[in-house]
Order: sequence, then structure tokens, then C-alpha cells
Amino acid sequence: MAEDLVLDTAIRDWVLIPLSVVMVLIGILRYFVSKLMRSSQVPDPKIVKEGQVIVRARNLRAGANFISPKSFRARRVYFCNEENGLLHVPKGQAQNAQAQMFSDPNMAMDMMKKNLSMIIPQTLTFAWVNFFFSGFVAAKIPFPLTQRFRSMLQNGIDLSTVDVLPQFVWTEGFI
Repeated sequence: MAEDLVLDTAIRDWVLIPLSVVMVLIGILRYFVSKLMRSSQVPDPKIVKEGQVIVRARNLRAGANFISPKSFRARRVYFCNEENGLLHVPKGQAQNAQAQMFSDPNMAMDMMKKNLSMIIPQTLTFAWVNFFFSGFVAAKIPFPLTQRFRSMLQNGIDLSTVDVLPQFVWTEGFI
């Protein structure tokens, strides 16, 4: 017969509920910190104009059935003419996305700020969990552990009663 695993009320009240509350609060704090660290960039008028031209061309294609064929051809020439069309880019002027990303140092700085705003709270959360909640049984595994894995998962706990199957995984040594 399989044993039913029951969650102890003390673990629920003193471990799971505080962890849940702290994780929600960290998520809210991370949101506001990333909002503060976000740099407000003024969009380049040329890029905005190109985006609006693309939207207009997409709308023309979507509404092609609702205008006369002559009007559609005239507008298509206006957008796609190889000499002076709005969507035509000469071969030498096209810049690939990676070169454009590396030409703007603010983009790299924004990526670094975003990564730091994720790494630092994660590290602090791990340290907090390791400090306050060490010694609780976190999981019950259905197979025996070798000595090497026992020392890693049951760090600081030398109990002879834990040698039998199934093994218990302790949260101490989590990091």
C-alpha cells in the first residue's frame, strides 16, 4: 500500500505561506525597480516614419479587394517602385539587425541593467531561503542515494534513520 503524504500544518504555516508572500513581494519590487532603471529613449523620427509606411502598405494589401484595381496598382507603385518607392531600400544602405544593435551602446546597458535586476533578487532569495528554512524535509525520493549525493542533499544532517529507502532531501545546502 502506498503511503499518503500529508503536508504538516506547521510547514504550511511557517514555510510555504511566508515563501509565497515573499515571492509575490519580490516580483512586485522587481517590477518597480526595472521600471525605475528603464531608460526613456526618444524614438528616432526616421524609424517611426518607416514603421508607419509599413503599416500603410499592410493596410493597402489587406484592403485591396475594397478599392478599384487601378487605384491599387497606383498605390502599389507608390510603395514598391524600385527608383523612388517608399519601401525600396538600396542594396548598400541596408543594415543588419546585429550591427544596428552593437552601434547603440544604450541597448547593451539596458540589457545589463535588466539582467542585474533579475540576478541580484534571485541570489538574495536563495540566501534567505537557505538561512531561514534549513533543516526542513523538502522532498521524499523513492530511490536510495549514493554517499556522494547524500552528502550534497543532506548537508549537515547525519541521521542513521535516513539511510533506508525512501530517502529524504533536506533544504540545508540548497545553494
